[in-house]
Amino acid sequence: MHIGAFIPQGWRMDLSGVPINEQWETIINSANKIEELGYHSLWVYDHFHTVPSPTQDPTYECWSLMAALSQTTSKVRLGQMCTCNSYRNPAYLTKVASTIDVMSGGRLEYAIGAGWYDQEYKAYGYDYPSAGVRLKMLEESLIIYKKMTTEDEASFEGEYYQINKAINQPKPIQKPHPPLWVCGGGEKVTLKLLARYGDYGNWDVDVEGFINKSNILREHCENENREFSDIGRTLHTNVIIGENQADLDSKIEKISEYTSIPKDMYLSKPLVGVKNKVFEKIDEFESHGCSYLIAYIADIVWGDTLDILKEKL
Repeated sequence: MHIGAFIPQGWRMDLSGVPINEQWETIINSANKIEELGYHSLWVYDHFHTVPSPTQDPTYECWSLMAALSQTTSKVRLGQMCTCNSYRNPAYLTKVASTIDVMSGGRLEYAIGAGWYDQEYKAYGYDYPSAGVRLKMLEESLIIYKKMTTEDEASFEGEYYQINKAINQPKPIQKPHPPLWVCGGGEKVTLKLLARYGDYGNWDVDVEGFINKSNILREHCENENREFSDIGRTLHTNVIIGENQADLDSKIEKISEYTSIPKDMYLSKPLVGVKNKVFEKIDEFESHGCSYLIAYIADIVWGDTLDILKEKL
């Protein structure tokens, strides 16, 4: 199983208490540590405001970070979990992704979803259409991404997006394109789009949920004449590990104070616990076909969960 980790970015209040003039250094140091410890990838969110509610705390922009971190790291792969399709024109986004794949020496993961955080849409002046429309827009975006990364002059006439002999040079280093992650767990449409277009899917679920999503994806693959085994099934979840129960309780208490996020939001996740139990649960996910864990580690700035999880690399 590959394991990646999120850098502190601010969206989940993980830079709270870090002075503004030290935050970029904190981000770089975390990215460097992820790489030095041997993690397969580092990840960022694509959001503009903090959660669980908007605050004045900084949230650093996703693709700006991708470009910068492509230059401050040299081996670790770079991903977003996940890019919101609605925030950028898909032709422009494909151009940005292609450029960063070249800048990074072919280390980009391209992860995208339909978008959901309505508060951000409204705050930044984006239309917030129905889920059905957002998913149709996502499908057109996936088509454009595949065409522009593989064709010299790409054209597409969709209901929501159009391109006309679009030239995308330089092409990505990775062929045919950086791995395409179709993110989200919607069982009727999103998993169908994953079966039709994606290289990886990603879900924030427990073991039973992972099995259920996998079974539904298998059905969609059969309908799309796609090999089920060709699609990587991955997990994105909170990871907090204590050496013992007292250590775990202390970390969760500090994280809750540090981020202003209720403890219950962490305790309900499958990979929050003492080390042996968390490692057993990771093995259980892997036994059901999970090929990649992307860990959000809330104590990454000040704690040791990243170091403990390294034992599973």
